[in-house]
Amino acid sequence: MIQRQGKKLWALVAIFLIIFLVSFSIGRFYVPVKEVILILFNKWVSLPQTWTKQMAVVVLNVRLPRIIAAALVGMALAGAGCVYQGMFKNPMVSPDILGSSAGAGFGAALGIFLGLGNIGITTLAFSFGILAVGIALICTCRYKYNPTLGLVLAGIMIGSLFSAGTSFIKLVADPTNQLPAITYWLMGSLASIRQKDLVLLAPCVMIGVIPLLLLRWRLNVLTQGDEEARALGVNVNVLRIMVIACSTLMTSACVAVSGMIGWVGLVIPHFARKLVGCDYKYLLPAALLMGGSFLMVVDNLSRIMATSEVPIGILTAFVGAPFFLWMILRGGRV
Repeated sequence: MIQRQGKKLWALVAIFLIIFLVSFSIGRFYVPVKEVILILFNKWVSLPQTWTKQMAVVVLNVRLPRIIAAALVGMALAGAGCVYQGMFKNPMVSPDILGSSAGAGFGAALGIFLGLGNIGITTLAFSFGILAVGIALICTCRYKYNPTLGLVLAGIMIGSLFSAGTSFIKLVADPTNQLPAITYWLMGSLASIRQKDLVLLAPCVMIGVIPLLLLRWRLNVLTQGDEEARALGVNVNVLRIMVIACSTLMTSACVAVSGMIGWVGLVIPHFARKLVGCDYKYLLPAALLMGGSFLMVVDNLSRIMATSEVPIGILTAFVGAPFFLWMILRGGRV
């Protein structure tokens, strides 16, 4: 059983790498995969040049930041959704359950409304995403009956407040310039990703993912309930705060650079659970790899489906909604 699960993970790694390399060839300017590999390796090892200067610019300056961002965002959202579904013991939980996405959306809308540049918008979005979850945690401290339920309720309420704030900003924004920019940003897109965006995204995702990977066996215990976890020597409160902190950091960073991309953190963990089971030793790595692969594929589709780029949040919804309808028709079984 363990050997079979390990083979599945290695297969997911291979699929992830293949999609990563093939993604460089997809677009209006075609670059062969062989040339992509040579261009990428030429950064570290001097190789005979068989590619044009234009190919190198497209691969390194245009597509590399975007593809890395797609992989990181997909991994982060899928990983956050995976651990939240286990922690809250609810298969319908997604990374925005505690209001981080709504808070980041409000921050970005406010930044656009105030006329800030890309750095200002990203900073506000990231800060308000963290702030939303922080407020939810503070509110939960006053709810002693059922902390988990209180956390979910507080997150939903805080998210609703920030969503209302975003709606108000859209109402008073300039309908010629600001409103279309806010609307497009909220749909989610990787079109404007540049290398400087990875400076925020990559460290936040790594800081969030690594502790979660190290805590996988404790996550298994946490899914059994607080009493069982305490009986096995797990500090439930500290573990829950660590999971929330890591997931919030990743989600806020993702929303800050790519906008609101839904369904990834809700759907991908179910596919991973179907493939490798519920043991977080295999489930979390599988969710990370599948999330990254999925969003790279969706981003590739968004670039080639139409003459103007389709927001990636729309495409993920087209995948996610039919999947859950299929789940309902199967009586809730994945």
